[in-house]
Amino acid sequence: MTPDSTELPAALRARLAADPLWDVALALYARPGAEAACLHLQDDAGVEVIELLWRLWLFRHGLAAGPMPDAVARWQAEVTAPLRRLRRSLKAEATERESVASLRQRIKACELDAEREALARLEAHSLDDNATHRPLSPGDDLRDALPFYSRLTKPSHLAALGRLNDQLDPS
Repeated sequence: MTPDSTELPAALRARLAADPLWDVALALYARPGAEAACLHLQDDAGVEVIELLWRLWLFRHGLAAGPMPDAVARWQAEVTAPLRRLRRSLKAEATERESVASLRQRIKACELDAEREALARLEAHSLDDNATHRPLSPGDDLRDALPFYSRLTKPSHLAALGRLNDQLDPS
């Protein structure tokens, strides 16, 4: 595979399939500082956590993802984001009313299911022959793998990204 090739070799496809995106996302998110870094980039820089986790998974395998598939972007906008907004809007009231707290927990579970579906769609897209990923060169870093890198303008954004990079394969 040449640096401008978008064809995914069988060996790389097999490595991706053996390293499921959902498992990688859960493991990374659970590492120290990763959840806070993801949420900071989402809330302060407008980076979708799902897209970030997908791109980090591919980066870990030496790839830069092509554009986010339209169907997944629509899913995020029409399903996941409304659930997230609703869950967040109920936070204050949930501290006062047990019934609202219970409802908020069920919405949170639905939001997680929606995120898992989005990641499953991204993984399937990445394993498809038509995926437009490009191989990274030795020495490329996250800046080369994240099309939204230019939006990360604050020192706190770069620090959050650095925390995530450090946690990709912690020693």
